[in-house]
Amino acid sequence: MSSKCHWWRDAVIYQVYVRSFLDSTGDGVGDLAGVRAGLPYLRKLGVDGIWLSPFYPSPQHDHGYDVADYRDVDPLFGDLAEFDLLIAAARRLGVKVLLDIVPNHCSSEHPSFRQALTAAPGSPARARFHFADGRGPDGAEPPNNWHAMFGGPAWTRVDDGQWYLHMFTPEQPDWNWRNPEVAADFDDTLRFWLDRGVDGFRIDVAAGLFKHPDLPDSPDPEADARTRDSVNPLAWNQPEVHDVWRHWRAVCEEYTARDGRERLLVGEVSVPTAREHARYVRPDELHQAFFFDLLSAPWDADAFRKVIDEAMQDIAGTGSTVTWVLNNHDQVRTVTRYGEPHPQGSGRGPASEVAPAGRRLARPLAAPGESPSTSSTKAFARHAESTHQTPTGPPFGRTTPPPTQALGAARARAAALLMLALPGAAYIYQGEELGLPEVVDLPDDVLTDPIFRRTGSRARIRDGCRVPLPWSGQASPFGFTSGAESAKPWLPQPSYFAEYATDRALADTRSFWHLYRDGLHLRATLPQLGEGTLTWLDTPPGVLAFARGDGLVCAVNFTTAPIPAPVPGTPLLASGPCPAGALPGSTAAWWTSDL
Repeated sequence: MSSKCHWWRDAVIYQVYVRSFLDSTGDGVGDLAGVRAGLPYLRKLGVDGIWLSPFYPSPQHDHGYDVADYRDVDPLFGDLAEFDLLIAAARRLGVKVLLDIVPNHCSSEHPSFRQALTAAPGSPARARFHFADGRGPDGAEPPNNWHAMFGGPAWTRVDDGQWYLHMFTPEQPDWNWRNPEVAADFDDTLRFWLDRGVDGFRIDVAAGLFKHPDLPDSPDPEADARTRDSVNPLAWNQPEVHDVWRHWRAVCEEYTARDGRERLLVGEVSVPTAREHARYVRPDELHQAFFFDLLSAPWDADAFRKVIDEAMQDIAGTGSTVTWVLNNHDQVRTVTRYGEPHPQGSGRGPASEVAPAGRRLARPLAAPGESPSTSSTKAFARHAESTHQTPTGPPFGRTTPPPTQALGAARARAAALLMLALPGAAYIYQGEELGLPEVVDLPDDVLTDPIFRRTGSRARIRDGCRVPLPWSGQASPFGFTSGAESAKPWLPQPSYFAEYATDRALADTRSFWHLYRDGLHLRATLPQLGEGTLTWLDTPPGVLAFARGDGLVCAVNFTTAPIPAPVPGTPLLASGPCPAGALPGSTAAWWTSDL
């Protein structure tokens, strides 16, 4: 673990999706006590810190990203006393803790929104949100043509005839950040958690918050309707958002000045180009912002090099470091993504839907010819009530992993070594260190993703990457939850998860876990890795190789045929069998060399 002040610049952070990490109570849902129990495992893996998904009080329409109270713990996950125990345990182990904060929207059950619903049009309570009169006869049409990211219109009408804006679901009304009361309330939230010892925040929808003050029509509503990315320039990436991050940075630095512990702000920033991305990590704004272009790049050497070059030029040029990611709780798991016949980036659909490397991916919400229907929207509440039912159709789950597993696993292992060799910071989504595949055959009646509930389509659902982790044993719940009367995991685990259980991974030196552990150990001990420079080396087509610092070389063979190794001798670490003098296909390796 790094002890330097700017620990975040080359840190490796592990994303804990709390409800799927480890259940300590036997109710089938992961919790904060489970996270605390898993800290030694994560310390042994070698990560510098953890990012916790939302655990605040919430009706869980979007698994906690619909926050009803920003300064407490939902009883589903524990309480503030348990949170304090988690912080203390992490501090003893030298593990940083980041919280997920959701400033763009709240829950429709948040007290401020409930007050707004009972207040009159034009009242101060409604001014905290985006309420507007409708268009057309009797105001029966939405105020503009914006679409919600998870399907359907971005507006819902209330009893007195006005409409309110929600860029995700009706259960997630957007805050009006042009109202100073909103900013002041989030100041109180930041300080509440900073006072309890957190090391920083991952900021959800960091390019959102401000909408065009006139709320005009979108210039391309059809594009907005087809995607769940931030393509509407009137609702995303407004210039005023940068003032918020300057202020939040100042709050964090105020705490750092007190005790010397630097607090981190890392943003979920989806913007069209690396240059725009770089604006969010200027010296007085966010410390970091996730660079998703590596995640969305197709498995192609030229595409990866283009993405890396853009990041190093535009982002590192601000004085920040690039924050690399290959996966998170919203994406198809890496092993499955790279196992497709024409492996692409983060899209949950046909390869043709993937954008060029270096650009944000457009993820259609429905199959060609489909559109979100009124009946699907009305079914939202009915389907939410069925999310904990057992499947009613044929027996769930493959007994073996998908047939493309071997190729996807080889590429995912190579991509992991590539990411860990790049200059800057890296984030690892839970289960990637086990090589977990996407669970693609969850029955409809256990799906909980609001995208499915609002569109009726499985095309872009995210439940498959959120299935609870397997820890031990040969059958579900695989050690995720325990107790004679314990509930089933909140999402069912396929029987083949036994092959990926943590106890087996730790015992097998050839496993994904050992690859990640060895890579993290070398990254922490070799001075060439982490922050610094990168120099490309000449390679044959389909191969990337670069030098880090004084004599460390990383090479990745994106083809399926072996090539001569760029460096003589046996590598320090390789993603697969790698004899001296050769680099097999779909393999990455690190060497030391006198260059």
